[in-house]
Amino acid sequence: MAQATQAENGDVVETATDADSTINVKGVTKRFGPRIAVDNLSFDVRRGEIVGFLGPNGSGKTTTMRMLTSYYTPDIGSITINGEDTQESDIATRASIGYLPENNPLYEDMLVSEYLAFVAELRGLSGDERKRNLDLTVEETGLQEYYYRPIHELSKGFHQRVGLAQAILHRPSVLVLDEPTEGLDPNQRITIRDLIRQLGGERTVLLSTHVMQEVENTCERVLVISRGKLVANSAVRDLLQQAMELRSVHVEVEGDEVEAGLARIESIAEVESEGAEGGRKRYRIGVAGESDPRADIFRMAKSRNWTLWELHEERARLEDVFHNLTAETVSKRGES
Repeated sequence: MAQATQAENGDVVETATDADSTINVKGVTKRFGPRIAVDNLSFDVRRGEIVGFLGPNGSGKTTTMRMLTSYYTPDIGSITINGEDTQESDIATRASIGYLPENNPLYEDMLVSEYLAFVAELRGLSGDERKRNLDLTVEETGLQEYYYRPIHELSKGFHQRVGLAQAILHRPSVLVLDEPTEGLDPNQRITIRDLIRQLGGERTVLLSTHVMQEVENTCERVLVISRGKLVANSAVRDLLQQAMELRSVHVEVEGDEVEAGLARIESIAEVESEGAEGGRKRYRIGVAGESDPRADIFRMAKSRNWTLWELHEERARLEDVFHNLTAETVSKRGES
């Protein structure tokens, strides 16, 4: 059964019980000298979920993933994978995880078949299990036609497929993927995105990315980390709804006392200058609540003999919500 808890920002979110969760992070802190990379971090990921793990550069995201995979150990707190502590059962928890790092290191001079055979050996696979896993992995990642090709001849998209293949070869229950679509063209992104969704059908996936479209199209839930702290734990649909509420109106107008006049309109929360060119002035207008100030702006322009060159509404995107969440945390840290 899932339980309801309250995040730092006041939102009520469902968290998994120990029986439900595959990944459970409790009160984890990691320091490097005087710098706190991860600060009292707690979250969980349920079985079968595909969860986006987002954060700006230097947020502690990579450090967290390295702790999940036992590359680092927490200074404080605990991490469990399938109910086993990563520090007490290091070998067992490593065996439960498939990891694709951001730089996806491959042996370029090997054939795909040689590389995957090498990974199978490292994973201790042999006999029927080895053959079965190799066959399943090659089929799942669509590498049949490229199995006997040198890795250095493959496109960037197929490099990523080989990286995913090594991550799932031992049939782990958890996949940790760090920027799996980095450097891919739009068509390759779609292909890898579809592949990740398929792989997530029977596995828990923690997907780190800065490409919001990947989150929207792949993930069910999003964790946002900033300055080592969790600042959001929400369903993707809830963040998209939040984005829809972050509306603004853009105005280009020519006339006298424009900014003062716009500020008097009740439905306008803020007026921000975006510069001027000749006699034209440009403004971004923050909207209060669900109101739409465009009709009031038009009427004011008409009554004051302004020339209205442009007036349009802009809906915020998931990127804007991410920016608001992380910028707010940075600001708070700067004040403390």
